[in-house]
Amino acid sequence: MSNAGDAAVVVGIDGSEESLRAVRWAARTARVRHEPLHLVYAFAPLAGAYGAGLPVRQSAYEELLRAGRTMLEDAVRTARETAGEKVRITSDMPNDPPAPVLLDRARRARMVVLGCSGTGGFTGMLAGSTTVQVSAHAACPVAVIRGRDTDEGPVVVGVDGSPGGERALEMAFEEACWRNAPLVAVHAWSDDEFTAYYATMPLAVNWAEVEADEHRVLAERLAGWQEKYPDVQVERVVVRDRPRHQLLSWSTRAQLVVVGSRGRGGFSGLLLGSTSQALIHHAQCPVMIVRPGPAQ
Repeated sequence: MSNAGDAAVVVGIDGSEESLRAVRWAARTARVRHEPLHLVYAFAPLAGAYGAGLPVRQSAYEELLRAGRTMLEDAVRTARETAGEKVRITSDMPNDPPAPVLLDRARRARMVVLGCSGTGGFTGMLAGSTTVQVSAHAACPVAVIRGRDTDEGPVVVGVDGSPGGERALEMAFEEACWRNAPLVAVHAWSDDEFTAYYATMPLAVNWAEVEADEHRVLAERLAGWQEKYPDVQVERVVVRDRPRHQLLSWSTRAQLVVVGSRGRGGFSGLLLGSTSQALIHHAQCPVMIVRPGPAQ
């Protein structure tokens, strides 16, 4: 496959209005970060419309090909209008299904940007199957563009105290720095597992001590990053609530919510935890899903 998307902000398009929103967000992000932008249209019309081995008229295929090229050209034009002349913009149209193509690009990209839903899937789904699949498996951060699309408001990050959350913190500080935005670090510590455990012995719990411990967890997680990014203004939020409730609430005010793909709760085999699932389906602003690094 082409190496045009190496170290770039990669955005997947499919002709939907949601994907054009993703193109504009990705173009602004590439401009702010001074990074190249690569647009991908995975052209595999026969995989979804015809059965394996079914003959297809050559003229019909060529018409689809022309339409795909026009769609990609229009998306590149939109990206150029948004990003300006200084951003290097490339594109390609591989003849493969979208999820495998985007996962391949993700191995070398800075981030992958997707609309929350596309032209495929089922009516009523809040996030398309490609978006969910790429968010769960991508080697780089995945930004899902949904809800309010604004450059105003803070960058919000969910901090759960897990080692795997370190990469999410890294990306959140980086995004806040590039965007010249404040960072809100939300540590919501009354998740399902925690609540179920302490509910068995309510009289034995000193909630003031528990809350003090959770404040220390947040402070420890933030310490190194605040030293690395001293210009980023950080607001700390420690609250006894489920993480998804807090982060969904903050999404109504944020320009971006950053969260790890999985937190400390749930089942080890799940690639997307309940919080990240809730955000890509229901958040009111763009969401960045960050998977832990190989060592984590």
